Amino acid sequence: MEVQARAKLNLTLDVLGKRPDGYHDLKMVMQSITLADDLTLEDNGTGEIRVRSNLSFLPGGEKNLAVKAALCFYRTLGREPRGLDISLDKRVPVCAGMAGGSSDAAAVLRALNQMEGQPFSREELARVGERVGSDVPYCVLGCTALAEGRGERLTPLPALPQCWVVVCKPDFPISTPELFARIDGCKVRRRPDTDGVLAALEAGDLPEVARRMYNVFEDVLPERQRARVADIKNTLIQQGALGANMSGTGPTAFGLFEREEAAKAAFELLSQHHKETFLAQTV
Repeated sequence: MEVQARAKLNLTLDVLGKRPDGYHDLKMVMQSITLADDLTLEDNGTGEIRVRSNLSFLPGGEKNLAVKAALCFYRTLGREPRGLDISLDKRVPVCAGMAGGSSDAAAVLRALNQMEGQPFSREELARVGERVGSDVPYCVLGCTALAEGRGERLTPLPALPQCWVVVCKPDFPISTPELFARIDGCKVRRRPDTDGVLAALEAGDLPEVARRMYNVFEDVLPERQRARVADIKNTLIQQGALGANMSGTGPTAFGLFEREEAAKAAFELLSQHHKETFLAQTV
């Protein structure tokens, strides 16, 4: 079976506080886009679940979320796993704030559910995904949704009006634990207008959604990294984006465009300086 694993973007991301269990309470508006990994699942007759990828540095075994998802699926089903070879053709950037690994895991859950005769509803499958990773439930359901708690409490939202997206990942790493530590140690000066975004989605008002996008992690990036993300966002706006934002804990920035020509021009300009730049559409 072949299946796609779509990237996600954060139209908003707010951190409400740290919980007693060590996780953080989040409030996020999430959006799927057409940029995706391609996965192939094949019976191998060995009883083992094996994974291979076009990226040699990705881990195997349960450290790979695709394998972890398959094992979790069969544990929940109460059966020994079938032997599988999982092939990942990665296009979504790694460690980019776009849920690439979580989306792969969700794609495996959807594929196995179909292969095994649909034993789980989509909502039940999303709950299976909670045991794999915080973003996996959203990636099972996809489209436009409000995510709360660790990201597992999901409310489907009116679809974001279809538009073009230019996605750009600058070439530097981000430490997610460091950013959470930074946000725990400072006063958040600006928060996204989540209610305003929800109202704009209800009205089908793309410019208003784009204008209100924000991610609290932008404020706590180290200074040089914050400047580089800001440069990408400024380029997107100058090229005609309705709004620009950082996704997840970064460093990927993206812009929403009504016009394909403007999106292509922004893509071509950013591609000259950033290898991992992509042109996509919302789903």
